[in-house]
Amino acid sequence: MHKVIIALASNHEQLDNMAEARRRLSRLLVAARYTPALWTEPIGHSTSSMYLNQLAEALTDLTATELVCRLKDIELAMHRTELDRQQQVVRIDLDLMRYDSERYHEKDWQRPYIRQLLPYVTMREDR
Repeated sequence: MHKVIIALASNHEQLDNMAEARRRLSRLLVAARYTPALWTEPIGHSTSSMYLNQLAEALTDLTATELVCRLKDIELAMHRTELDRQQQVVRIDLDLMRYDSERYHEKDWQRPYIRQLLPYVTMREDR
């Protein structure tokens, strides 16, 4: 089994979409634990709604490539579209942040909300 951290975010019907994402992730992940959810201002654009962010820490037997594909499948199944992206609507965004010792989305690790949520996961970065 592989240890993973996944970032979840939504700025549209946030509570419902985050709950649906967690439900769908439960089919992929073992022993998933979630950090508290954190409301944040949008980064890089000002016309969108507040974001709800959360990290998931879990185990999986999928490869990193398989897991990323499954995360994108969940986004599509939850109706994430290019039109929404253009309108700055994020129904759900699921990003693999860490797979065992390998980090992904390197720039996101420095975002304040990620740094604020990291103490809740056991795979956190050494400070």
